[in-house]
Amino acid sequence: MWLSISWIPWSSIKRTPTSSLPTAPHPHSQCQHGPRDSILRQCISILVITQLGASLLYWIFSSFSYYFIFDRRLEYHPRFLKNQVRQEIVSSMMAIPWINIFTLPFFLAEVRGKSLLYTRVEDYGWAWMGVSVVLFMIWNDFLIYWIHRLEHHPSVYKYIHKPHHKWIMPTPWAALAFHPLDGYVQSLPYHVFVFVCPVQKYLYMTMFILVQIWTIFIHDGDMISGHWLEKYINSPAHHTLHHLYFTVNYGQYFTWADSYFDSHRAPRPELDPLHDALRVMREKGLVDEKGNPIPAKDKKKE
Repeated sequence: MWLSISWIPWSSIKRTPTSSLPTAPHPHSQCQHGPRDSILRQCISILVITQLGASLLYWIFSSFSYYFIFDRRLEYHPRFLKNQVRQEIVSSMMAIPWINIFTLPFFLAEVRGKSLLYTRVEDYGWAWMGVSVVLFMIWNDFLIYWIHRLEHHPSVYKYIHKPHHKWIMPTPWAALAFHPLDGYVQSLPYHVFVFVCPVQKYLYMTMFILVQIWTIFIHDGDMISGHWLEKYINSPAHHTLHHLYFTVNYGQYFTWADSYFDSHRAPRPELDPLHDALRVMREKGLVDEKGNPIPAKDKKKE
């Protein structure tokens, strides 16, 4: 058959451009997927995107922080749990989908144009973008401080926040390892903000992602102290002390609320949990008195 028609001069046949052909929609396309403004379709899309996005952020930045920043010697701390890293990961992966479901109404309202998110920078100007960032941080820092502090009240703590404090010496993998309601409640200020204050939507998305990354990095156990910024920034050192002592350093980004409401505890070298970890390592013969690793061959001689 192919040989019998190969002689036809196809180039001489007038062709109709495909763009001029009528393109009738597939009769079942609307039935299969639903219209673009279908609430069900939007809900499914949002849940898929938030699940993938949150999981990717968690795995990428927790891995980076754990392997390149977190001091693995802290895993010898006497309060570090057996198989803790695995438990933190399992807890986080179980919390993420529930938090996504709880926050779905906010994302859905944003997608359906009910928030004050806007697209065109010209609508409010470049100066407002800078102002909105400052307002976003102040709003969240103040509200999360009080949400976090109230979660430590005995009537609430054991039901919602205690699971996150299971990790007394946390690793970056513990960033999302908490009760889903805990994660939801602490995320409320971020979601509510765009319903009371105009924010450029791409700027908001960027800030939202950076918040997730910040949440991971403040769990890296880095006890840097003596730096001038520690007076103002709620650093990983501050949050490490929060996990160790429970009733201090509730802030999210800054220390001003803790300082003003008398819950601030400044990082100091003697509070570094690494001291306890090294003590255990010395008892096990893993390091010498100065904290230097003891080679395996020297251990055998002993």
